[in-house]
Amino acid sequence: MSTPRGFRDRADDSLLSLVGELPELIRNLVVAEIDSAKAWLKRTGKDAGLGGAWFIVALFFLFWTIPAIGAFAIIGLSSWLAPWLSALIVIGILVLAAIVFALLGWLRFKKLSSRQNPAQALSADAKIVKDVADEF
Repeated sequence: MSTPRGFRDRADDSLLSLVGELPELIRNLVVAEIDSAKAWLKRTGKDAGLGGAWFIVALFFLFWTIPAIGAFAIIGLSSWLAPWLSALIVIGILVLAAIVFALLGWLRFKKLSSRQNPAQALSADAKIVKDVADEF
């Protein structure tokens, strides 16, 4: 007997027929889960790609804002100082900022290279297990 949605009423089925249908049901479940994961990955990848593109557009505008800020600082300082001196001060501040940020990046990479990667940890664990096995 069939229900309005197309599902069978399994109340009268025997235990053996229900157990016999388990492999097909499990296969259908696994296929449905894989399809669902593929759809989720597709949607997530699309959203991540578009989000990344918007960040790139924002960085483009920010890139062209930096020279305008520098010109504003030079023009503002030139009302008190000579224009060449105000430009030199702004250049010095920007070079100092670049040095500080480069130093912070170098320290971060130094910290990164001092960590043990998973392959090194796995080889160390394998060596420990081998040494223990050799004792016995």
